[in-house]
Amino acid sequence: MPKLAGKVAVVTGASKGIGASIAEHLAAEGASVVVNYASSKSGADAVVNRITAQGGKAVSIQADVSKPEDIARLFAETKAAYGKLDILVNNAGIYEFAPLEAVTPEHFHKQFDLNVLGLLLTTREAVKLIDGVGGSIINISSMVGPMPVENAAVYSATKAAVDAITIALSKELGPKKIRVNSLNPGMVETGGLHAVGFAESNFRKTVESTTPLGRIAQPQDIARAAVFFASDDAGWVTGQTLILAGGQRQ
Repeated sequence: MPKLAGKVAVVTGASKGIGASIAEHLAAEGASVVVNYASSKSGADAVVNRITAQGGKAVSIQADVSKPEDIARLFAETKAAYGKLDILVNNAGIYEFAPLEAVTPEHFHKQFDLNVLGLLLTTREAVKLIDGVGGSIINISSMVGPMPVENAAVYSATKAAVDAITIALSKELGPKKIRVNSLNPGMVETGGLHAVGFAESNFRKTVESTTPLGRIAQPQDIARAAVFFASDDAGWVTGQTLILAGGQRQ
């Protein structure tokens, strides 16, 4: 039997990249998936089509999870579609690098409002739909949370906050039988990586040369770990941050 048969999952920011791969892997293991997107309806619909073509169940729901009213609607529509929730993957996020002299309130709030506050408010609404049987919340953090990098003070701080939230909520939600863990990827080959010019950069070459496994991650490397955290295989695992970086240490 598939590991997630009968489960319902919401994956935020799932129209592309890591989120899309996680949605597809959860569906492949039997979960009914909500593919959330902020702006790319075509991308989200493509993910849904790939899932349903393989016999899985999925719907796309638009919601900007930096906006409380959108978050409330996301879970109202999830309840209407599936009636419950078992798994939340907080994948939606943004990253902008900037040296200290370029840090502005706008730069700060743009990242914290989505990466931190949005994650908290999304989790709050999700918990209302998770029944007494329990569930799993998976936060997509980053290697830069525990190992910050230069020119990314704000982004690194948001991911350090996500790691702290993961541990705090694992303690708070444990009595509700809700497990909370985070996945902390290193560099992952996504459309976003190409868009910011890192895909063919010397930065990538440096990362690969210092990674024992000799490459950067692909989205499916993260998705397979998400399936583990979502499943009963991780039934005794909570409050953990798992670094997925091929052995790289800064």
